[in-house]
Amino acid sequence: MRDRYCVIGNPIGHSKSPAIHAAFALQTGQDLVYERCLAPLDGFDATVGALVAAGCKGANVTVPFKLAAAALCGTLSARADAAGAVNTLTFADGQIRGDNTDGAGLVRDIGVNAGFALGGKRVLLLGAGGAARGAILPLLGEAPRELVIANRSRASADALVARFAGPGRLLSACEFVDLDGPFDLVVNATSASLAGAMPPLPAAIFTPHTLALDMMYGNQPTPFMAFASGCGAIARDGLGMLVEQAAEAFAQWRGVRPETATILERMRSNSL
Repeated sequence: MRDRYCVIGNPIGHSKSPAIHAAFALQTGQDLVYERCLAPLDGFDATVGALVAAGCKGANVTVPFKLAAAALCGTLSARADAAGAVNTLTFADGQIRGDNTDGAGLVRDIGVNAGFALGGKRVLLLGAGGAARGAILPLLGEAPRELVIANRSRASADALVARFAGPGRLLSACEFVDLDGPFDLVVNATSASLAGAMPPLPAAIFTPHTLALDMMYGNQPTPFMAFASGCGAIARDGLGMLVEQAAEAFAQWRGVRPETATILERMRSNSL
C-alpha cells in the first residue's frame, strides 16, 4: 500500500501541493500518494485524528489551521516552537510531530531563486498570524539590518516582537498606517490576497530596488503585487516559497531532498 500524505486547509481546492509532491516523488523514485483534504473550520483536530487512524504518514497544513496544528502536536521542532505555528505534520509511532518549513522555504526562494541577499537589508513583514510567525526566525537568521512587523492590530505585532527579540536583533512593530519607508524587502504574510484585497499600504515603502513578495499565488498577480509593481517595485508571488517549503517537508518525510529549480520552472510555465 502506497504511503499517504495530504495538505489540510479551508479552502483547499486551489492548492498546488499535490502536483508538487507528485513531481518530487517521480523525481526521487518515492512511492507515495498526496491529496487535498478540506477540514471544517471547527473540525481540524477531528480531521487530523481521522487521517492518523487511516494510516496517513504526514500532512502539510495551510490557512487557517497553522496555529491549531501547533497546539495539537505532541512534539515540536525548534523552529515550529519558536513560531508557535506548524505547517508540516509527521505521524509516527502514535505521535504527532510538528515542524514549520515556511520560513526556510521563503528564505531559500528569496536568496536562491530570486537572487536577493538579505544581509544588511531593511525588511518589512506584513501580518502577525501563522504565516508571519513562521517567517520571522529564518528572516532574522539572514542578518537583516532591520525587521519591521506591521499589522492592522499593533498589539499582535508587538507580541511577535516580544517573542523574537534578542541581542543584536533590530526588531520593531507598527500598524499599517504608521509605516515609514522605504524598505529593501516587503513580504506580505497576510491572508488579504485570498479575498482579492490588500493591506492599506503607503506607496513610499516601495522603490525600484524593493523586492515585494506575496506569500500567496494565483493565475494573476495579487492586489499586493499589482500595487507594488505600480509603485516601481519588483513583484514576486509565493510560488517559489511554496515549492521550497514543500521540498523541506518532503525531505523530512522521505529522507531525500528533491531538486526544486526544474519543478518551479515547470509550474511557472503551467506544464506541471
